[in-house]
Amino acid sequence: MQKYKNLTIIGTSHIAIQSIKEVEEAISKIKPEIVAIELDKLRFNALIYKQKRKLNLKDIKKIGMKGFLFNLVGAWIEKKLGKVVGVAPGSEMKKAVEIAYKIKADIALIDQNISKTLKRLSKEITWKEKFRFIGEIITGIFKRPKIKIDLTKVPSQKIINKLTSRLKKLYPSIYKVLIKERNEVMAKNLYNLMNTNKEIIAVMGAGHEEEIIELIKSQKGGAKSKLNLLKPG
Repeated sequence: MQKYKNLTIIGTSHIAIQSIKEVEEAISKIKPEIVAIELDKLRFNALIYKQKRKLNLKDIKKIGMKGFLFNLVGAWIEKKLGKVVGVAPGSEMKKAVEIAYKIKADIALIDQNISKTLKRLSKEITWKEKFRFIGEIITGIFKRPKIKIDLTKVPSQKIINKLTSRLKKLYPSIYKVLIKERNEVMAKNLYNLMNTNKEIIAVMGAGHEEEIIELIKSQKGGAKSKLNLLKPG
């Protein structure tokens, strides 16, 4: 958990029991006026209201085949790991929304539209990275992981830094699209929210916090875009 002015950021693991507890405790204790979450409207509706739909050829054409396949594989892996620890992916985000509604806090969706992210990924990812990714999935079935991680807990900052450095080195395009560009979007949105002078808690995947705070510090001027807040029901 990191604090900067009127913003508190909770770094989570999307399948960790520890994250659900930390989110519930922090929001209940601080009682922020705004709870910001690492979701866009499409993923929010799918997670909270079960408004999922099957992708069709039109969707694949829109986001690109490579982006579609990457999203499909990533979701499958996360779901399988979630079954191992008995926690559905995104449970900490659902808990954040649940507590936000309970304390009458506004909800801010701060992530980039998933379609745009996947479209960018399809455009940027190289064939070398794609084959390397597939190769690692195949060999990972037969090899023991070099870094041991307790899936029920949020990884330490040391492990996060090591994994991020590896991703940046082996998959620069994936790092650029999934981390760097999304951090810039989320930092801008959080900066705008902070200009309301309201107390904010942001819930996002561990590893984003430090860079996002640095990006927020580099922002200048007042709010740069219209705030999109979901009012408590």
